[in-house]
Amino acid sequence: MIRGSVILFLMVPVGLHAQEQGDPAAGLRVARETCAACHAVEAGQTRSPHAQAPTFTQIARVPGMTTTALTVAMRTSHETMPNIMLEPKELQDVTAYITSLYQHP
Repeated sequence: MIRGSVILFLMVPVGLHAQEQGDPAAGLRVARETCAACHAVEAGQTRSPHAQAPTFTQIARVPGMTTTALTVAMRTSHETMPNIMLEPKELQDVTAYITSLYQHP
């Protein structure tokens, strides 16, 4: 009985952790709808439609960039960026997508 409870207990954090990370494919869909008017959101794109907006790949490659840092940045108003209001799940998905664009040199 205890053994089964331990296995169940060990499985719960894994599922929760995966949920917290977001879904990069869903994040790309949200980014195409919400962010692509200003940012280059696709991997391999080198120029954003708005010249001053960094590409998502550039954002992903900022040293120390994490999903937490992105979440804070996207929840903070910026002069040069409209105040986009994403649902919590959308925000998780978009940050997961952006961080997935990081490639080690």
